[in-house]
Amino acid sequence: MQYDVIVIGSGPGGYVAAIRCAQLGLKTAVVEKYSTFGGTCLNVGCIPSKALLDTSEHYHNAAHAFADHGISVKDLKIDVKKMIDRKNDVIAQNTAGITYLFKKNKIDSFEGTGSFVNKNTIKITKKDGGSEEIIGKNVIIATGSKPTALPFLPIDKKRIITSTEALNLQEVPKHLIVIGGGVIGLELGSVYARLGAKVSVIEYAKSIISTMDGGLGKELQRVLKKSLGMEFFLGHKVTGASAKGKTVTVTAEDAKGQAVSFEGDYCIVSVGRVAYTKDLGLENIGITPEERGNKITVNDHLETSVEGVYAIGDVVKGAMLAHKAEDEGIYVAERIAGQKPHIDYNLIPGVVYTWPEVASVGKTEEQLKEAGVKYKSGSFSFKASGRAKASGDTDGFVKVLADAETDEVIGVHMIGPRAADMIAEAVVAMEYRASAEDIARICHAHPTYTEALKEAALAATANRAIHA
Repeated sequence: MQYDVIVIGSGPGGYVAAIRCAQLGLKTAVVEKYSTFGGTCLNVGCIPSKALLDTSEHYHNAAHAFADHGISVKDLKIDVKKMIDRKNDVIAQNTAGITYLFKKNKIDSFEGTGSFVNKNTIKITKKDGGSEEIIGKNVIIATGSKPTALPFLPIDKKRIITSTEALNLQEVPKHLIVIGGGVIGLELGSVYARLGAKVSVIEYAKSIISTMDGGLGKELQRVLKKSLGMEFFLGHKVTGASAKGKTVTVTAEDAKGQAVSFEGDYCIVSVGRVAYTKDLGLENIGITPEERGNKITVNDHLETSVEGVYAIGDVVKGAMLAHKAEDEGIYVAERIAGQKPHIDYNLIPGVVYTWPEVASVGKTEEQLKEAGVKYKSGSFSFKASGRAKASGDTDGFVKVLADAETDEVIGVHMIGPRAADMIAEAVVAMEYRASAEDIARICHAHPTYTEALKEAALAATANRAIHA
């Protein structure tokens, strides 16, 4: 079979790239290693974790917030099996949706491991050992990433686990130890903390979500400690972990270099992810992944050193985000079709789906200070938001950073209710190079959470927030 484009991998980057290629009239094939489409995101990442986050949030609210609303709940309990079953049903619905979209767009799909014979020929090795080959004018590598494994942290997938196994626990841990205070660890840690687990987060950096604006990490740590009782051990270097029976022991060095240990019944290792390029046969086309992170080097058009071979998503430089992969998939598809698409990597938002949610786009204060950029900052607390008071979600704030001279918005950082959705307004504003004054002049519906963004923009513009 001959194709205009062959996509290896059907995660958010791969399946979106395939659909866009088909829309543009390109004969397209997708090679997927597993029996379901959607990659990490739909099967063991974004979607299932959000399903568990929603279930655990409902439970936690029923246990701790309903009484304030005059709602009485007796004999509250969590059915873990049903929670997991619901999560699996959400996955099935989403993966079936991709199957439908492939058929609708006349995309051929092949199940098996795709590897390069040469730059145009892809060998598909099936589970039964059989194989076949297909030929494509262009190939898009979209094989994603896998959890980072550390040599001194053996993962047994039973007690010492990754995020994948954490999505299928059959009980609520008594004491869950989370190694890594990043997005994945905090989201999964908060799931089980809401359900009653004691959760201890061990982080090497001096703050959680350390790649985001510093104020967000401080506020999130405060709220998770206050509302869920989560413990945080920052500046700790993990040195090992072992499991014996139902007990997991994690050893570490604290900020002073003193040896410390933690005991729990489960331990999630969430110290990042590494690009997945195994069995791709890259050596057959002269591509060697980077030593650090195993990523594939690409140019500004996401093309590798081999003409006609592209790579997108987690296997290339930049943040490992599903929506980044999607944008890159569309970019490459349109590039192959002869168009001139564009991606502004500075305007790809980052989100943490804890509660309160955390969202960020553009430059952080730390980055601006390091670069010597003169800026103005305006913040507004949800404690002063009428909508937040009505819903009982008054933790958090919105911060707007604007250029000191031009007033152009160069960063927006928020932690609060529905921040994951609210950040889109900031992205749109920054895409059109809006000033803080522009956002401040836009009429926001009342009462809404987004009024906090308007107030923060007002604060950044001559410090004139109305409700602060």
